[in-house]
Amino acid sequence: MSAQPGSGWPTLSRNGFLGTPEGVYALLMTTGERFAEAFASKDASAVRDLLAPDVDFMALTPRRHWEAEGPDQVLEILFGSWLEEDDKVEGLVSVEVGPDVEDTHHVSYRLALSTPNGPRTMEQQAYYREDDGRLAFLRVMCSGFRPVS
Repeated sequence: MSAQPGSGWPTLSRNGFLGTPEGVYALLMTTGERFAEAFASKDASAVRDLLAPDVDFMALTPRRHWEAEGPDQVLEILFGSWLEEDDKVEGLVSVEVGPDVEDTHHVSYRLALSTPNGPRTMEQQAYYREDDGRLAFLRVMCSGFRPVS
């Protein structure tokens, strides 16, 4: 679902992240949408809360394949390698929930970034399975940080 100002659907709030004035949308979000918002907010605690203790994580970025087992390793990848301290998330531009592939859910999200190298856009596609509402299986493919044209 993407942000659509004025449509009655989620809109971009003042801080650039998805939400509605009443905050009702947060109750209806999928685990994938909550992950996208927590990641874009650089909120390691919120991401940790979404990860199963034995999460099976793999990802592909333009120059590397990543693997992790457990929340600590996933957080190190997300916030120690992907979104580093100097990378500022200006906004979560869109979040789209795709159709399930049997027991596997899909979410894609796009971030607007300010980096030491200038403005960038990044998009990720995530496929995940849940165990008790937490991400137990997570596969992510990333576009990389693309220069804004």
